[in-house]
Parts: sequence; structure tokens; C-alpha cells
Amino acid sequence: MKALILGGGSMKGAFQVGAIQSVLEAGFEPDMIYGISVGALNSTFLVNEAEHQRKENGQIDWKLVGHRLLEFWIKNITHPQDISTLRSRVMLGVNTLMSRFDGLLDPLPLHNLIRKNVQDELLENSQIKIKVGAVNIESGEMKYVSPKDGHFLDYVRASSSIPMLMPAVEIDDDFYVDGGLREVIPIRPALADGATEIVLIGCHSPHLYQPEGLNARNLITLIERIRDITVNEVANSNIIWAESFAERSNLRGTPMKLTVIRPTSPLVLDLQHFTSEDISRLIVEGYKMGVQVLKKKEAV
Repeated sequence: MKALILGGGSMKGAFQVGAIQSVLEAGFEPDMIYGISVGALNSTFLVNEAEHQRKENGQIDWKLVGHRLLEFWIKNITHPQDISTLRSRVMLGVNTLMSRFDGLLDPLPLHNLIRKNVQDELLENSQIKIKVGAVNIESGEMKYVSPKDGHFLDYVRASSSIPMLMPAVEIDDDFYVDGGLREVIPIRPALADGATEIVLIGCHSPHLYQPEGLNARNLITLIERIRDITVNEVANSNIIWAESFAERSNLRGTPMKLTVIRPTSPLVLDLQHFTSEDISRLIVEGYKMGVQVLKKKEAV
């Protein structure tokens, strides 16, 4: 089975969008799409669009599916306020004192985008497998769910909820946050579900970006930086494990094809002040990297 695996990376997921377009243009037609964090959002949009096409036309044009995702980002994600807004300092202080802390940022704009552009019915009836991952705050365990498990879009929201910056999402009396706390690249569930040909798209390079003039006294900046450091390390570990697993499988005579697309150098994006031009730049970078990696694969 062919699997498209989409890792986390917040707004750097724009790079992922460009890489997805290159992969789908090259003729890759996934049987399953699994994602975490921004990868969960992109996965959900892709499967929703694919099933919409199947329902309307009886078939899926994967190139068009990727193009629709690209259009969505360019049209709807142009500055930070399209994703979240800063909470009132007064209410933030009051809620913190009253043990009602609900994150520094309000992700309502993002949640509205999900509601507007995704239909539960399409996801539940899709022939394309989809799973997203979120972390249970109490148990610390990673949980992967499909639309048939119930509350799927709640888990999508939870998977993209950055700890401390955004509120945990309550689902069946438990609270969940960004799956990137435990795994940035959801390749393990895809393998468990039978994936044998995998295209893995990450948003983090092997090396960590080193910002100049970092203001460690800015709370949002500090949280983002700590998350960057942690997520980069987890992503590297996930990819190293995946490459090692594929190599061992092939040596044992179990064919396993793995293509990894990720930036070779750290992506630069100010999450508090990005513009539509920044998003477009990352999409182009992702597309170029995808084309480059796929050409090398063909030449081997």
C-alpha cells in the first residue's frame, strides 16, 4: 500500500504543501495519508478533497487535489491572525489565577477554517485511509485515530494545538495536545497498517536553525524556540528510525520503498510576523526540494 506521511512543523507546513504538489504531479497516488500537527491539517484537507472528487466525478485527480491544497494555503493563510489571535492580557491573567489557563493564543480562526473547508461525512466515507495523532495530557500516551473512531476533527484540532500557546482540546473527558510532543513523523502506524511504499514529507532539516538576536524574555518566542529544539530532535530520530527500518526490511527480503523529502537547511519563518510572501516562498522551496529528491530517486 502507498502511504503519504506528513510530519509536524506549524506554519512551516507551507514547505510541505509544495512538496506534496511535486509528489502528486509525479504520479504518486496514496492509499493512506497520515499526519501530525500541521501534517494532520494537510492530511485532512487532502482526503476531504479526494473524497469530494470521488463523490462528484467517480474518480480522483490527485494533481488537482494537491493544487486545491496549495490554493487553500495561499488564499487563507496570509498572516498569523488567520491562524490564531493573542488573548487579552487581563483575561489571561484572570484565567491563570483562577486555574482556567487556556493558552496564550486563541486558535478560533484555525478552527473556523477547518469547519468551513472539511466535511465529516466525506472523511468517514473516504476510501483513502487517514489517521492523525495527538497526545493525551494525563497519560502522556500518543493516540492515533481515524474518522471511524469518532470525534475525528476534535483530534485534528488537538494535533495542531501547540502546548502552552494554544489550549488543550477536551475529548471524552480527556485532554489532548499536539502529537509532535511524542512523534513528529507518524510512520509507525502507517507501517502497522500495511504501508510498503512510503513518501515521507518533513518540515525540519537535519540541522537546527540558529536565530540571531533571540529574545528569550518574550514568552511566545521562548515557547516557540523550545518547541523548535525539541521537535527538530524528535523529527530527526523518527526519520533515522524509518530509514533504518526500511533498510532492514529490504535486507530481510520484504520490499520496502521509502522516499524522504525534507529541507536540507533550516526553514526560516517568523511565526509571529509572517506574510503571504513568506508562505509562498516556503511552498516554492518545498516544491523544488520535492522535484529534486524525486529526480534523484529516478536516477538510482
